[in-house]
Amino acid sequence: MMETHLRKGLAELGLGDDAAPSLLRFGELLLEKNKVMNLTAITDPEDVASLHFLDSAALLTLANLKDKTVVDVGTGAGFPGMPLKILEPSIRMTLLDSLGKRITFLQEVCNELGLRNVQCVHARAEEFAAEHRQSFDFAVSRAVANLSVLCELCLPLVKVGGYFLSMKSVESDEELESAKKAIKTLGGQVERTADYQIPGTEVVHRVIFIKKIAETPKKYPRPFAKIKKNPL
Repeated sequence: MMETHLRKGLAELGLGDDAAPSLLRFGELLLEKNKVMNLTAITDPEDVASLHFLDSAALLTLANLKDKTVVDVGTGAGFPGMPLKILEPSIRMTLLDSLGKRITFLQEVCNELGLRNVQCVHARAEEFAAEHRQSFDFAVSRAVANLSVLCELCLPLVKVGGYFLSMKSVESDEELESAKKAIKTLGGQVERTADYQIPGTEVVHRVIFIKKIAETPKKYPRPFAKIKKNPL
């Protein structure tokens, strides 16, 4: 059932289903590993197809990531980064997470699926950002942190002219409003928001497009304790 659901959803998104076998294998590995390690609260195979794979895949219908350098900040079990890479192999992807076990798992998946040009990095986002300033075309994040916190972790990584794509719920107006000062301080500008429905579900999510229009001041990102205590 996961396969039918996935192939139908990919067709609905206009993405073709060449990558379906790799996505399905990733799903098997994810659910297998999840028995011994907490990777996802979503364990029904159809829900994994919808709420993880198709939700992530929708980004490819909204932004052109072909041949781009992309960093997935707080990737967790690999979302949205891993499906993006599987579906668009030309992406040079960095999967970033602060939990070593998750990164070890994602490296195993990359090896099993023969994925190239993927860096699986175990590091805190603010430390990684200090060393890789303004070196990515896109930062993406489906992490649940507050938007102003995410912006301080993600925007320093993005080149001027690039984008931070933040995947949020459609209830994010207030959060976006309160993050505007942070976005401006960090050299960003909200370009647009795009709402999309996950194929085969009633679920509607939102992507916030934040364009990097100026360099991020050197003092950002601050240590995480400071970011959390005093969000911009």
